[in-house]
Amino acid sequence: MATKTAMPINIGIQESDRAAIAEGLSRLLADTYTLYLKTHNFHWNVTGPMFQTLHMMFEEQYTELSTAVDEIAERIRALGFPAPGSYSEYAKLTSIKEAEGVPTAEEMIRQLVEGQEAVVRTAREVFPAAERASDEPTADLLTQRMHLHEKTAWMLRSLLEQ
Repeated sequence: MATKTAMPINIGIQESDRAAIAEGLSRLLADTYTLYLKTHNFHWNVTGPMFQTLHMMFEEQYTELSTAVDEIAERIRALGFPAPGSYSEYAKLTSIKEAEGVPTAEEMIRQLVEGQEAVVRTAREVFPAAERASDEPTADLLTQRMHLHEKTAWMLRSLLEQ
């Protein structure tokens, strides 16, 4: 449901299209936040011979994800809809599983590769709605997110190669 505003939103995108895009972006926000939380958790709890490398890498990744969460939420708001912002909403919307216990460093990397790729898939699912509505700002945001998450998945996956 669109937020009540003092003035109607007239940005050249129909409300139904804005609603569809906002719904998809809400799922992207939930995936991004869930991946942020998982990455931060792994940053705190990683151990082993690659500790320093992974600790620093995970910090860079969760810091970037924190910025992304804000950008995605602000785009939802610009489209005229409330951004989800609670754990319970994210749990319903995300496609990323929570980590159970404290995995090994190698398992952390595997789970983060899966999480990065899940975010890419969600962004890709939203893209057609943005394209149909000629919503270039959302398409640009989605393109940037896909590029970054694909690159991060590749870098993480490279750590697992023998």
